[in-house]
Amino acid sequence: MPLPPSARWLTLVLAAAGGWITRLAFPDPGWSPLAPVGIALLYLALRRDSARWNALVGLVWGLTCFGPMITWADDAVGPVPWLALTVLEASYVALFGAAWAWARRGHAVWRSGWWQLLAFVLLWVAAEELRSAWPFGGFPWGRLAFSQADSPLGAFMWLGGTPLLSAVVAALGVLLARAALAARQLRLGRTVGALAAAGALVVASLLIPLDTVAQNGTLRVGAVQGNVPEPGQLDAFGERRQVLDNHVAGTRALLDRVGPGELDVVLWPENGTDIDPQVDEEAARLIDGVAQEVAAPMLVGTVQYPDTGGRYNTAVLWQPGVGPVATYSKQRPAPFAEYIPMRSLVRHFSDAVDLVTRDMLPGTEPGIVPVDSPRLGRTVVLGDVICFEVAYDAIVREAVAEGGELVVVQTNNASFGWSDESTQQLAMSRLRAIEHGRATVQISTVGVSAMIAPNGAVLQRTELFTADQMVATLPLRESLTPATRAGEWPALTVDVLAVWIVLAGMVGAARRPRDERPDGPA
Repeated sequence: MPLPPSARWLTLVLAAAGGWITRLAFPDPGWSPLAPVGIALLYLALRRDSARWNALVGLVWGLTCFGPMITWADDAVGPVPWLALTVLEASYVALFGAAWAWARRGHAVWRSGWWQLLAFVLLWVAAEELRSAWPFGGFPWGRLAFSQADSPLGAFMWLGGTPLLSAVVAALGVLLARAALAARQLRLGRTVGALAAAGALVVASLLIPLDTVAQNGTLRVGAVQGNVPEPGQLDAFGERRQVLDNHVAGTRALLDRVGPGELDVVLWPENGTDIDPQVDEEAARLIDGVAQEVAAPMLVGTVQYPDTGGRYNTAVLWQPGVGPVATYSKQRPAPFAEYIPMRSLVRHFSDAVDLVTRDMLPGTEPGIVPVDSPRLGRTVVLGDVICFEVAYDAIVREAVAEGGELVVVQTNNASFGWSDESTQQLAMSRLRAIEHGRATVQISTVGVSAMIAPNGAVLQRTELFTADQMVATLPLRESLTPATRAGEWPALTVDVLAVWIVLAGMVGAARRPRDERPDGPA
């Protein structure tokens, strides 16, 4: 039977509340346990009406989740791009809602709560995978997994990466909703069963081993957060020479903590210098001079301008007295921020596109930077990713699988002001450390920067818009976690099963009278 109008609108209220509660699970404030609660409300809101109505329910949930989460996009490029990105991300939750209706309507088996749990989880993870890949390379921000950096559930990253952790969070949400429904109907056995299953997932996360022991020696690392003159705008790097000078001064300040030659490598952030030292003699002189003072190679974030046009966002390993000995160029520039697709069309909606005067080009090589360590008597391989690349499973995984013994996340958060963007990114870096069992350094121009242990624990951390430095001895590791070894197979398996569930449901529904289709979960 169709739902009365009052019940229909109540589902939209549940969806809006669920989206907002889920947003609170992400930094800041980062209340991780709220993520399953938000999913539980979405599950309850997706009543058995129609694919169109459930799409609306999903859209409402997505708007109240993603809109507040990515307000930093408004800070950086204005309200129109922020709103467009919010609607785009919410549309994937709308698609999920419709797919959930299509899957359920054709299967009598979906009357079982356990089968509903499986279908819901598979469809949710598949929707996350889709929006992480399309369009323009996707935007993985806000995946459920990224809300769990401070939760014991984060250990599931080690076992199966982002798809598994998102699946666990979604499953907990369904179990909480099923427990609430059973309790309302005074079904004690089902209530206890659902809560016991949820508790088992939490206990299972505590049993996952997260090793932090050095397997191949340690690396003495210095990291420099130089700060910028004017935070919060796309032109925060207008005073390029000042930014370079800030990072030179910060590198020199490391000598207040260590002596020359005591560091194995010094890390600068993305855009530590927007003056390319490979072509500018003054920038080269400054960088080489301070590198010789600390007597250590430096990984410098800079920009390259090829003669053919465009630009590369590049990390250059600078050897004292030698110059550049290795480079890595960002593989996944951010669309509509670092390059502008369909520029002439997009200009009609926002003239902010003209702030990007030269489109960024994608690098083609994995993020591998070899660093010679005389102290260790060998070459240490750094796995390097730049800024938003930390959100993309394949890019980080490739850097580790290709030999990265320590992960470096170079980033520039200056354009996002005092928003939560930097702490949301830090949560991703922490979860990547767990996923691949690697010590990780997130180094930003303005913060938040951090040294992270292989189990995701923050060893040191800086604050926003301060000049600061960090020094730490970090373990080097070479073993591959189950998540790293599995590669893309968990995601591909989920995608195939999700498509099968939806198609089977649509075919089944076509063969059954409407009044015989199963009722919804609420």
